[in-house]
Amino acid sequence: MNLRFVEAFYWVASLKSISRAADKLYLTQSAMSSRIATLEEELGVLLLDRRDKQFKLTGAGVRFLMYAEKLLELQREVKAEMGSGEAMAVSMRIGAIESVLHSWLIPWLESLRTEHPGLELELTVETTPILVDQIQRGTLDLVFAVLPASADGVRNQALPTMDMVFVGNPQLHTKRSYKLSELASMELLTFQKGSQPHVTLLDLFRQHQMEPKKVHAISSISAMVQLVQGGFGVALLPRAAVERLTGFAPLRPLSCDVKLQSLPIHASYRTDPATKTVETVVRSAMRFAQQQGHAPKRRPSKAISGKPVTSKKSMM
Repeated sequence: MNLRFVEAFYWVASLKSISRAADKLYLTQSAMSSRIATLEEELGVLLLDRRDKQFKLTGAGVRFLMYAEKLLELQREVKAEMGSGEAMAVSMRIGAIESVLHSWLIPWLESLRTEHPGLELELTVETTPILVDQIQRGTLDLVFAVLPASADGVRNQALPTMDMVFVGNPQLHTKRSYKLSELASMELLTFQKGSQPHVTLLDLFRQHQMEPKKVHAISSISAMVQLVQGGFGVALLPRAAVERLTGFAPLRPLSCDVKLQSLPIHASYRTDPATKTVETVVRSAMRFAQQQGHAPKRRPSKAISGKPVTSKKSMM
């Protein structure tokens, strides 16, 4: 029995789609269909119910899925036993929100490349809803987003939360500390409507029975940074991202008289019985994020000066 055909069936069943499984394994749909048909011929049973447009496994398909997972796990164990010293060589598709990108993602990827030089990465930076949809559909292997994903074969791991901070222009915002009522009179910048920072910011003012002057929804950290530089308003950003921007943009974290809700971060990933690569990468990310969270924080300077940051896109 060809284990590549078994793997093809496993992903078709897990992702509930021949086309998505084909994308996962870098095959054409016709090649994927051919592998499933050959496997069915060898087993002497139909694994997919093709009578309905909606994806469905036959009774035999449901039973064989359990065997397929065991076969792929056994293959992984054999490879590990017979070639345990080999470097990990596999392609991984990783997605992240821009808050993670601007905080610890890049140094972590650099560290990961050192630990596993055979690892080939595909990186996507998107909003949480898009990333959750992509991990559920199987177009990404691992995502770092605000919300956990919910789907068969997807696991979630909570990572350290991110402290949020108001950020202003050091030439315009010179006070040692600001009251929430003072910030309410300014034009505020936060992530797109419906995002966790946007919702919690509005809730914060409601809880204190205040109405902010304006809340601009900006789906890009680089755009918010440049708007703050231009004196457009005050932005709500992850503190770690602001610290990473040191030396690139004139920014000043603003002390506030109320506590801001932290940004939750979750790692969502698809399990693969044929390899433990994803689990290894998730453990690496978890360790790195925890180290960043426990590392001594630099005291923010009054001004962060330098050249403006440019970034293709952002998100929350």
